[in-house]
Amino acid sequence: MARRARYTLSRQGSIACDSTGLVEILIAPGFGAPTFSAKTMSDSQKFPVAAHALAYLAHLGADGPARAVSSAELAASMPTNPVVVRRVTGMLARAGLIATRMGAGGGAWLLRPPQSITLDQVLRAVDGCTHLGVAPAGVKGCPVGERIPDAVSAAIRAADSAASERLSQITVSDLLKEPATAA
Repeated sequence: MARRARYTLSRQGSIACDSTGLVEILIAPGFGAPTFSAKTMSDSQKFPVAAHALAYLAHLGADGPARAVSSAELAASMPTNPVVVRRVTGMLARAGLIATRMGAGGGAWLLRPPQSITLDQVLRAVDGCTHLGVAPAGVKGCPVGERIPDAVSAAIRAADSAASERLSQITVSDLLKEPATAA
């Protein structure tokens, strides 16, 4: 079971975040909206869901409308909610990696061969980033604080560059190889 942290915003509601990256927003009754739970996916979860969806489509040979895979089937393979899958596949479609069709008989399929789709393209498609963060400003007059921001920033840039370079060398078809060679 996922660990949960709950933050009370006010009498109107609260926000809960669990270790899976899902955020739950609870609005109390009597504040203009019925009680509901809206789950959104954190940015850190979009990339793994997108990579999984593309690999699943490749595995099934979903290369055209006749071989479209429903969001329910994609979601069951992860497992996650079909709404989450539709959000991510919408992003992948806007990036030109897949096409989607709504309604009965709808689904998603690859627009390009899986060996031509790199993971850095997938990351950009879902508005992800490999950035580790930004170094905080140092304290003027402190011998460490004056030097550390530039040193940490350089280390972060090097790590970001290495991650991006490595992702550009891994394709969706690589994710399906036995044994896993994408690591």
